[in-house]
Amino acid sequence: MPEITIKDIAKRCGVGVSTVSRAINNHPDINQETKSMIMEVIHEMGFVPNNSARNLKRTDARCIAVLVKGIANPLFSDMIQVIEEETQKKKYSLVLKHVEYYEDEVDVALELVKEKRLRGIIFLGGYFFHSQEKISNLTVPYIFSTIGSATPENMNRALYSSVSVDDKKESYLMTSYLLGLGHRDIAILSAESEINSIGQLRLEGYKDALADKGVPFRKELVRCVKEDMVHYSMENGYITTKELIGSGEKFTAVYATADILAVGACSALIEAGLRIPEDVSVTGYDGIDVGKYYNPAITTIKQPVKEIAEKTIRLLFDIIAGRKKCEHILLPGELVVRASSGPVGGLAKEA
Repeated sequence: MPEITIKDIAKRCGVGVSTVSRAINNHPDINQETKSMIMEVIHEMGFVPNNSARNLKRTDARCIAVLVKGIANPLFSDMIQVIEEETQKKKYSLVLKHVEYYEDEVDVALELVKEKRLRGIIFLGGYFFHSQEKISNLTVPYIFSTIGSATPENMNRALYSSVSVDDKKESYLMTSYLLGLGHRDIAILSAESEINSIGQLRLEGYKDALADKGVPFRKELVRCVKEDMVHYSMENGYITTKELIGSGEKFTAVYATADILAVGACSALIEAGLRIPEDVSVTGYDGIDVGKYYNPAITTIKQPVKEIAEKTIRLLFDIIAGRKKCEHILLPGELVVRASSGPVGGLAKEA
């Protein structure tokens, strides 16, 4: 849902932007009836005056922006709730901005800073590497949350903060788990495989685990989701897995790098007459509720979502207050074994 602006209020009321601004700022030079109408529309449309022109005139605007890349990923909805609660406790307002998969989140942030007087920015999802020249143009504190577990040598870690799990390490753990069950032909569904993406880190962890066990890497078992639809979606997992099945490639396990993709993968496998896990094991990543309650419940790497969100927003407020400088926090994931995975040709056991 697009963010409601002062222009939307003006259009709905049939008045100019300046008139809406006067109403919001309680300016004496406005008809009382017009002011009442404007304030009623503001209430109906859910417009937050603290994010409007009134805040732009303040030196001490108390506003935090959260830029979300992958808004359909259920992982982020839980995080946003925690961030919103902590923000309200500090008497700050929150701007939520959806970033399309093809957009550069830092470019979006730079534009947002021009529009609003922000005190801080949180990036949810996206890339873990941006040009030093570009991010140095951000003049407010910012944190990369759920991303940032790997940084190229030429990127100055003193310029930014991050809170995440070690995606490469946790992906290595999941792949090793499947290898330990006797699987050698493990297909991987990657939401993103571009360099500097989380998908790339998880793919690297997968490759490293295969190499350490002496299992040949098969490029044909790496399946990237469709670019022309939402990356993190059940539909994308379903379609990508259908294509994998249709390719005729041999595989005994599917490792989806997001639980939401794993659910779609299960649907495609069952539709093809394959049993889970007797014929094909399926595992995911993230630990979202849908994987827990799906049948069969999905084995996953559970991210400490609440802790990531809490540490992110509290660190941001500490930086804003001058109590801390840039930090990089890594939290452990957890391998949660459920009914969707088991030994090759065997039966799984619920954890």
